[in-house]
Amino acid sequence: MNFTAELIGTALLILLGNGVVAGVVLKESKSAESGWIVITLGWGLAVGFAVYAVGGISGAHLNPAVTLALAAVGNLPWSQAPEYLFAQILGAFIGACLVYLHYLPHWRRTPDANAKFAAFCTAPALRHTLSNCISEFLGTFVLLFGIMALGANHFAEGLKPLAVGALVLAIGLSLGGTTGYAINPARDLGPRLAHALLPVPGKRDSDWAYAWIPVLAPIAGGICGALTYKMLLV
Repeated sequence: MNFTAELIGTALLILLGNGVVAGVVLKESKSAESGWIVITLGWGLAVGFAVYAVGGISGAHLNPAVTLALAAVGNLPWSQAPEYLFAQILGAFIGACLVYLHYLPHWRRTPDANAKFAAFCTAPALRHTLSNCISEFLGTFVLLFGIMALGANHFAEGLKPLAVGALVLAIGLSLGGTTGYAINPARDLGPRLAHALLPVPGKRDSDWAYAWIPVLAPIAGGICGALTYKMLLV
């Protein structure tokens, strides 16, 4: 059940999260050019809903950085990690394919290949390897530190997923402008694979030279964030 829950939850996350990006960047969408606030709010709500959907089954990691960080601090058996990771990447790929289908006529109406690329995966505002790594590291550090902190608090029944979504919203608003805040290797890798494989009209290359940053930096940041919380505050 954990595999199915993580696959469905991550697919929902990407359908809604990348869906809001596509709505903003693709031509002739009714939400076209509505901006960064709409994107960050959409992503925060996407996370909240996905956690509601499968949190009671798998814990709703939906993110390899979360899975590996929880394993590193002893909150998840390492033996379960591969199942979670594969489900998350596959779910993200499926979610990106659904976004492609949902906006099917808009890809051809959008001449900007970079805009179409942005509806799938992340790219830095300024390409600088060290600072891009720092941005993804810090964003995911805050994410896991925040998740651990939220776990130590008591909420009225049903409110914790909203708090997690608000955390993602805060990260997007405050730290997301540099790299597009992947803060989730599956969120970037699965849709990047979809971008490479799908017949998107007029698409650009999938920028595999950058792709390692939103995979490795979030994993490192997430593990450090969870370990820091556990060492300092538990």
